[in-house]
Amino acid sequence: MLIGEVAGRSGVSARMLRHYESLGLVSPTGRTGSGYREYSGEDIRRIFHIESLRSLGLSLRDVARALDDPGFRPSELVDDLVRATQERITAETALLARLRRIGAAEPAGWEEVLQTVALLQALGSDSPGQRQRAALASADTSPLPVEALVEAALGETDPNVAGALRWAVARSGEGALELLAQGLASAGPEVRERAVRAIAEIPGEAAIALLRTALASQDATVRGQAALALGAQGGADAVPALIDMIVEGRNDVDAADALSALANRPALADRIAGELAARLPHGPAAPPVRRRLTQALADIPGATATRALADLARDEDPAVALTAAYVLTLRDTR
Repeated sequence: MLIGEVAGRSGVSARMLRHYESLGLVSPTGRTGSGYREYSGEDIRRIFHIESLRSLGLSLRDVARALDDPGFRPSELVDDLVRATQERITAETALLARLRRIGAAEPAGWEEVLQTVALLQALGSDSPGQRQRAALASADTSPLPVEALVEAALGETDPNVAGALRWAVARSGEGALELLAQGLASAGPEVRERAVRAIAEIPGEAAIALLRTALASQDATVRGQAALALGAQGGADAVPALIDMIVEGRNDVDAADALSALANRPALADRIAGELAARLPHGPAAPPVRRRLTQALADIPGATATRALADLARDEDPAVALTAAYVLTLRDTR
């Protein structure tokens, strides 16, 4: 079979077949009377073997080794190909993500594209200081790359950088909430916590609604952060979660402060005091919980809290009784 026929049937161009021949990969075994290359059936099978190996990503040098080296071990080469392919996929995935972030920012011109690229590079720096500066400098970026900022905020471990990123995300307002809601559903507990902390810094009813949704989370940390944020904004629906935090000893001081602030509203003071008193436990493990609840009651005004403290002043635990008695003395003085 002449070279033109081989090219037509195999899909390998005559030029490539000549290149294979120059490298010694495949050489036609015969010549016609006119001196033209003539390929045998074995030659054509070798061409198909070459093309099959090339489809796996092998270089022509590796193809030659695979076909001609008796000591060649396919498993080693396949392992190398797997690693190289994975690295390429990782790089391509990162490029795709970067392009999507740039597209999401809807740049109006190349100047904005370059500005966004520079910000993305800085946010991906190994230096916390550079990432923090990039987050703060995002205020000067137009349009604001919300998707990139949210992704950075959800992945940031440095507390100073995280604070700067939450500030930057908050500047985008409700535009970031859909992405942050996805963060609340993440499998990673750290991501969920970062998401609710970022939501808490965004003003508006939509953010408050998302925080109320977070109150039902099975993640105690998410519930607690949402309760603290809602409590700071006067949300009475945060009261049960705040009391849970005190009972469980999770960020109980902040939870008590939030309840105290809510109790400045007369309509809520008696309700909060009643719910705190209702959670007073009994038994050998009870004293630490009773102490925390007593300290929380100390900052709640009203008759209900006073009655609960009067009962606690006779508590069998000395620390609880002394705390309650001291608080009652201060109330009488007032």
